[in-house]
Amino acid sequence: MALNDRQAPVCDRAINLLLRTQNPDGSWPAFEGDDPEGCWTTALAALALRFIRSPSAPLKKALCWLLNYQGREGHWFWRWKFRTVDRAVQFNPDKYGWPWFPGTVSWVVPTAFSLIALKQSFPGCRTEVVTNRIQLGMEMLRDRACPEGGWNAGNGMVFGSPLTPHIDTTAIALLAFTEPADGTAVQALNRLRALCVDCSSAYSLAWATIAFIVHQDEAVKHCIGNLHQALSSRKPISNIETLSLAAIAINAAQGNPNPFSSGDLK
Repeated sequence: MALNDRQAPVCDRAINLLLRTQNPDGSWPAFEGDDPEGCWTTALAALALRFIRSPSAPLKKALCWLLNYQGREGHWFWRWKFRTVDRAVQFNPDKYGWPWFPGTVSWVVPTAFSLIALKQSFPGCRTEVVTNRIQLGMEMLRDRACPEGGWNAGNGMVFGSPLTPHIDTTAIALLAFTEPADGTAVQALNRLRALCVDCSSAYSLAWATIAFIVHQDEAVKHCIGNLHQALSSRKPISNIETLSLAAIAINAAQGNPNPFSSGDLK
């Protein structure tokens, strides 16, 4: 996604790897040769292929898989268990999203990526199945938000205590919110602004910048400045994910396409 406008052999090899490693059911593994049942990377691979305008057949298979993929609490037995026995975490098991891996419960980041992929692929008139799945995922994000705004990794409350939101998780979750003046999003944006004031992590600042751009928030100016400062630090950054996210954030701040934008906020 960071190199989508570059005509380079490295891009072609990366695209070929994605197309070659897709599972027969439309999902993607975390690593080549692993996870035949698929995992959270399916949504991310779909976002990448759609952004680079790859052939549509692999995307269609991936979207069908995403529509049928759900957290373990989507099964009646686990909903009953979380309501009656396992009460350590506080959430509504009727509202479920997407897990990291099959057979596990819903988490914020894979749910957000899946919602973005579905919203991008069905921007206009949606079938009832697509609409209901998107709505259920959005309700899960609202239900798992931290009491003071933003998101932790999975739940907002554990053992009766509120959890602290993370910058990256909050920013990624915000990318799934496209409805204007959504109360949960407004509260999360306020929290994200405060969290970014003293942040020096290029990874977190890149995600925050992308989220502020999508929500047309003025905090992007301060955030992109901090991101440039983090990148020019004496400590070199060699992590590919961080460098890619930074490139995507800087490109988007310059008015170039944003691969994580799931709709226009008006």
